[in-house]
Amino acid sequence: MLGLGVTGQAVLRGLVAHGDGVVAVDDHPTPAGRALAEELGVELVEAPAKAALRALVVGADAVLPSPGVPDDHPVFALAAGAGVQVLSEFDLAARWDDRPLVAVTGTNGKTTVTELVRAMLAASGRSAMAVGNTEVPLVAAISDPTVEVFVVEASSFRLLHSHRFAPQVGTWLNLAPDHLDNHATLAAYTAAKARLWADQSRDQVAIGNADDPVVAAHLALAPARHVTFGLGAEADNRLEDGRLVLAGGAVLAEVAQLERSFPHDLANALAAAASAVHGGGTVEGAHDALLAFRGLPHRVTLVGEAGGVRWYDDSKATAPHATRAAVRGFPSVVLIAGGRNKGLDLAELTRESAHIRAVVAIGEAGPDVAAAFDGVRPVRTASSMDDAVAVAASLARSGDAVLLSPACASFDWYGSYSERGDDFVRAVTDLLAGAGAR
Repeated sequence: MLGLGVTGQAVLRGLVAHGDGVVAVDDHPTPAGRALAEELGVELVEAPAKAALRALVVGADAVLPSPGVPDDHPVFALAAGAGVQVLSEFDLAARWDDRPLVAVTGTNGKTTVTELVRAMLAASGRSAMAVGNTEVPLVAAISDPTVEVFVVEASSFRLLHSHRFAPQVGTWLNLAPDHLDNHATLAAYTAAKARLWADQSRDQVAIGNADDPVVAAHLALAPARHVTFGLGAEADNRLEDGRLVLAGGAVLAEVAQLERSFPHDLANALAAAASAVHGGGTVEGAHDALLAFRGLPHRVTLVGEAGGVRWYDDSKATAPHATRAAVRGFPSVVLIAGGRNKGLDLAELTRESAHIRAVVAIGEAGPDVAAAFDGVRPVRTASSMDDAVAVAASLARSGDAVLLSPACASFDWYGSYSERGDDFVRAVTDLLAGAGAR
């Protein structure tokens, strides 16, 4: 197996527990990875040369890469040349456990929908756990015998090499360019997402976004039963006359009842409810959980307000598609964007220029953000988060939303998007406290 991060460590423990022989390979092992290999008595090969890696691959029955190993890593070409299968943690989980799975993928909204489905199932009386692209990999979660349904956040990295992953319900939220610093092409990224439905059977359910043409095209080819969600009237689960209506006509909720009602929130609610109901939940449970849901941190979260200006933390938006979805929820935005680009076209942000009044560019990609908006909207560059907040305050007018929605990863200035969001909240809180705002 290749990589001893959180998932790799869980895979290693599972393989040893099931009596499978394994050699661990890691190009940059952490102390925790080394300690686990030693604890389990597993050989750890660090940063092998290509010839040594080839010998390991040829002598193996399968290669198990950790999520995030880039497409261009030599292990994949070596495995293909040797005829050795490449598997994922999902394949191991399918081999070791047969409890129902509700899986969620998409460029944006996976974590929110995964957690919302879990809450809806729990409110329906089902024991459910959110796993996968979370702190708990699926291959580790299956050791808990009390769980009835696993709600799996399925990233492209996990799906890419899965060949036995057939969730009872598979939901694909949306598709936009992302992770092109790891996936070779957009086509490869899309194909990885489409693996969600590839191994399903006719008695399982494939749920897709009717408003996303790429998702809809792949749904038409899925072998499972097709169910759609979307904000248009043609979707099975839809927005209709100010209400969220499920397939069959049951009303999930009035939009006016919801704590959050941005367009992407409504789409997420419909996707989650459809997933939960087809995964064994009830409409009543879905309704109750949705009304109680307050959203997850760093996802268009209101920080404060002063002088008619509202400040929002959307640090989780690490790609232009996510930022565009957030911007569309406001009539006038002062946008704070930038960070470490993931190989994406930041000029896409200008497609929402009708909603953007001014831009503050930050981080490594700040010059690219500034270049994209040059001549389109006023742009200022900031050298720190405190500077960005101060500049945004000088640009904002009553009625504006100041929105940290970076469209980039955080790893230039911060260790994570949550760290970035927390620093933004601190800077805004300090600013508003100085202004005597609520």
